[in-house]
Amino acid sequence: MARRILVIDDEENIRKMLQGLLEDEGYEVAVAASAEEGAAILRESAPDAFFLDVQLPGMDGVSFLESLGAGNFPAAIVMSGHATIDMAVRATRVGAFDFLEKPLDPERLLLTLRNALRVGALERENADLRRAAEVAREMVGNSAAMQKLREEIAYAAPSPARVLITGENGTGKELVARAIHEESPRAGGPFIKVNCAAIPKDLIESELFGHEKGAFTGASQQRIGKIEQAEGGTLLLDEIGDMSLETQAKLLRVLEANELERVGGRKTIPFDVRVLSATNKVLPDEIGAGRFREDLYYRIAVVPIEVPPLRDRIEDIADLARHFERLFSEESGRLAKPFSSDAIARLESHDWPGNIRELRNVVERLQIMSRRETIEGDEVHQALATARSGATPGGEPERQTARDTSALSFRDRVERFEIDLIEATLRRHGGNVAETARALDTDRANLHRKMKRYGIRAKEKN
Repeated sequence: MARRILVIDDEENIRKMLQGLLEDEGYEVAVAASAEEGAAILRESAPDAFFLDVQLPGMDGVSFLESLGAGNFPAAIVMSGHATIDMAVRATRVGAFDFLEKPLDPERLLLTLRNALRVGALERENADLRRAAEVAREMVGNSAAMQKLREEIAYAAPSPARVLITGENGTGKELVARAIHEESPRAGGPFIKVNCAAIPKDLIESELFGHEKGAFTGASQQRIGKIEQAEGGTLLLDEIGDMSLETQAKLLRVLEANELERVGGRKTIPFDVRVLSATNKVLPDEIGAGRFREDLYYRIAVVPIEVPPLRDRIEDIADLARHFERLFSEESGRLAKPFSSDAIARLESHDWPGNIRELRNVVERLQIMSRRETIEGDEVHQALATARSGATPGGEPERQTARDTSALSFRDRVERFEIDLIEATLRRHGGNVAETARALDTDRANLHRKMKRYGIRAKEKN
């Protein structure tokens, strides 16, 4: 697939010259006349590199790079007809790959671009290697179920076969997909994930296949879809069991031909992408109910891998708890509290309907709320009872709207927990702030500050 290049310059003749030169070299080119237009294309099309003029209407080129933030944009080659050393230093300091003076020398321009693309590929490879190390570190456990899972990953990864990863929510299906990618010949390519359940039905095709400018109302810029973004790498279709039948039919045609058309486009685009799929649903049952296409199932499930639930790998719970304990310490900068043997035994006796995600949340809750140097069994029992019943430590039921905090930062999760705890304790004590402060073992002034910060009001019961 051709590399995608963006040209941002307010001079039309420069845009046309660069577009013609780059297209003659086999690149796919998009153009923009301002920083604002360029920002929209960067968001939608994910180019591999871009040329950026310094003198632009509105925001200038270097300020534009600064607004994106260092490390948050592809290889940038800055151009100017009024170059100064200070300007070049400022541009490279914020992350530009090189600085070219106008009038442009075509040979030097193409050489600079090739070098920028080569360096970008090396940086992506280094990032992928770091992610591979993280994946290996997070595949925690030595139970028979985990050893079997690792063997299946090792067999499936080197092949080009499509893999269907099944398992309950919270078991780590995405982690398995990343491990397959990192152990495959495509490890140097991108790993792109699409959550089929989170994208509205009328947008999923644009998300997967991309769209051309003007394809539909609101399509103000060309968009490169996730399949094209995964070129040379791996695409994970997460929660594929929630995809509509109409989209399933179009995806089947694309996978059969290994080529696609962007929404509103006429050009057929071949692609080289390995497709992995994941679902918490039993797809043969979905086929029987008429909610999933049987022909698509056989396309995506060449190699099926089932991720075991946590209740089938009890032997791993101690290692997982200590792993999340270490992660908590790294993320929070706080000294982690170890689990006693009785606490571990209590964790191992739980059935874990929420699987590893639930275990991580419980471990973090204990690390935050325990007032002891070592987490003991009674605290684990209380935390599990609270998680199961939706109650606070005092036993009062919390609001029934369960919160999934797994996507939040550590700080946000702590704040969310504090809000829920304060509100529930206030309800239990009829809105009495003094009694609530005593129950939470804190002074009234501190409780008032937190209530003001979180916008919590004490309401007396009638």
